Amino acid sequence: MLMIKKAFAAAFPKTLPILAGFSFLGFSYGVYMNVSGFSFVYPMLMSLTIFGGSLEFVAAAMLLGSFAPLQTFLMALLIQARHLFYGIAMLDRYKGTGLKKLYLIFGMCDESFSINYTADIPADTDRGWFMFAVMLLNHFYWVAGATLGGIAGSLITFNTEGLEFVMTAMFTVIFLEQWLKEKKHYTALVGVLSSAACLLIFGSESFMIPTMVCILCFITLLRKPVERSVGRK
Repeated sequence: MLMIKKAFAAAFPKTLPILAGFSFLGFSYGVYMNVSGFSFVYPMLMSLTIFGGSLEFVAAAMLLGSFAPLQTFLMALLIQARHLFYGIAMLDRYKGTGLKKLYLIFGMCDESFSINYTADIPADTDRGWFMFAVMLLNHFYWVAGATLGGIAGSLITFNTEGLEFVMTAMFTVIFLEQWLKEKKHYTALVGVLSSAACLLIFGSESFMIPTMVCILCFITLLRKPVERSVGRK
């Protein structure tokens, strides 16, 4: 028990920036779900089981559309495909973590990966429990924010028409952050050009999955140049 307490004590300060971001974004997601016609139970359970950030926003739109399990599966796979690279990078670090590895695999997200991959873990703190604590805390922040947002959304009395734009705004911010992070803008250009080309070829109703396939293929081919552009300012 003392070992677990030490792990959480060491992990908590490193997750404080995530607490701020996840609380706000999760709250926005919960409100967005409520405005879309779902009770707070949906964002609570979806954030608990999917824990996919942008995927959860997309899933809300999918729930409102026609039943298309194959398309939904492919979309989810392609959106979260970047975690394959995260998983490969964490293989050595997950060794010797026992059953905790199951949750470490499930709870992988961009922010948790960033902390667990770069953190200087204190010598008296168990590595496996530290990574587990980071994952659990970040997961809790997201679930709490989404649940509170879902509850608050049902209490809002003013006109929320147009609030669905929060998803567009979120992806715009992600795009701008990526643009500023890269020196040569490989990923941003791949995303824009792939989207434009697939929109012209497949139309607005069917361009999303081909776009994600194109982006995944091109980013995989350009992996080394992308890593260099991010690493050198």
